[in-house]
Amino acid sequence: MSTTAPLTLPRIAIVGRPNVGKSTLLNRMCGSRVAIVEPTAGVTRDRISVPVRLPSDEGPRWVEVIDTGGVGIVDRDDLGPHVESQVSTALGAADLVLFVVDVRDGITPLDKEVAGMLRGHGVPVLLVVNKEEGLALEWDVDVFYKLGVGEQLFGISAQNGLGLGPLYECILEHLPGALPERPEERDSMKFAVVGRRNAGKSTLINHWAREERMIVSEVPGTTRDAVDVLFERRGENFIAIDSAGLRKPSKVADAIEFFSEARSRKTVRRADVVILMFDVTEKISSIEKRLARYVVDHHKPVILAANKWDLVEDDLTPEDFREYLDKQLPGLFFAPILFLSAKMGERADTLLTLGKELVEQSAKRVPTAELNQVLKKALEARNPSSRGYGVRLRYATQAETTPPTFVLFVNDKKLIGKDYLRYLTNRIREDLPFAEVPVRIVLRDSKDDFEPR
Repeated sequence: MSTTAPLTLPRIAIVGRPNVGKSTLLNRMCGSRVAIVEPTAGVTRDRISVPVRLPSDEGPRWVEVIDTGGVGIVDRDDLGPHVESQVSTALGAADLVLFVVDVRDGITPLDKEVAGMLRGHGVPVLLVVNKEEGLALEWDVDVFYKLGVGEQLFGISAQNGLGLGPLYECILEHLPGALPERPEERDSMKFAVVGRRNAGKSTLINHWAREERMIVSEVPGTTRDAVDVLFERRGENFIAIDSAGLRKPSKVADAIEFFSEARSRKTVRRADVVILMFDVTEKISSIEKRLARYVVDHHKPVILAANKWDLVEDDLTPEDFREYLDKQLPGLFFAPILFLSAKMGERADTLLTLGKELVEQSAKRVPTAELNQVLKKALEARNPSSRGYGVRLRYATQAETTPPTFVLFVNDKKLIGKDYLRYLTNRIREDLPFAEVPVRIVLRDSKDDFEPR
């Protein structure tokens, strides 16, 4: 794991009123669908920060681009002031601003409001006139000079990628500190924080980041995008991925929520460690059970984060709650549990230490002789066959780490059902150093080709 503080990239903030194409521009710049794009004003709420590689004559240069929510948003959840606070924070940290407007709509009162906001920050501004997909619209670009902000004006189409070359050149002229290499994130451990709505995920990540990176509100479902937050603790780099809170499929209201849930699942797949967070004052629901199954299916190390423990009645003990949890989420009986209060910051950093331990545990490799001895004893203690002949283990080896994957060559793999496979998995956890991480077993018939290493 990296033991150096994260390198600082020059920061570019993308601002503008709702639905002018800010998220489309971010996705175009980074070459990936990082931010949700929907023809609904106000989809983006939190600050989304992404390292971006821009082409130049001297070779690629790396900058950090921050997408923000629309200024002046009329949000159905009354989160407009929270969004604008995030915009102001992004402007305060930015070295350059891309002020995005929509050529098809012309200058609107909200564009003038944004322009007034930018005049007070003293940050260099480039005026980006978006949605210029046709020659007929080129004549309307110069009208935006009337806004009185922006050192230069660029007509582009973020959707089609038109006109971005001159914009990139100008960006790099304003940011001589752009790095030729991307800050190393491969060694930064990724924590995916998942759970139902209003479980406290954003509160936890704000505590880690030591700033209000995510909007925290009593309104469930505030977070929509999967947002990466790079932070440092005791000389080590970490990436926390906040995700949209899940809800029952029957209650998914629109396409925005559908894409939010899809990105929550992608968050699990990207993570080194998954933190399944739940509110201990609420009963475990089908949402947590669905997430637990998804985590188990993808063999991810997971921590059960029992949040809001400070609100629990005195007669409920951690042991009682763990017993309840094991009944509700039996597939995660091996996962460690941590009782915390994200709001108070209690034991929040302990999650990082525990996550590191799980990653180290998942990366261990055991000697082949020791593995075969453990499995042979397991077969002797309990044989699955009742047909007059038993299962014989020919050979076993650890094929992979993270997750620990074991290939077992047996005389007849059809004799081993799911229950017995679960029994072997538990014996591996008990007798080998994999007590708290997922273990994967692959069965092969002895007639299958194999080469012991």
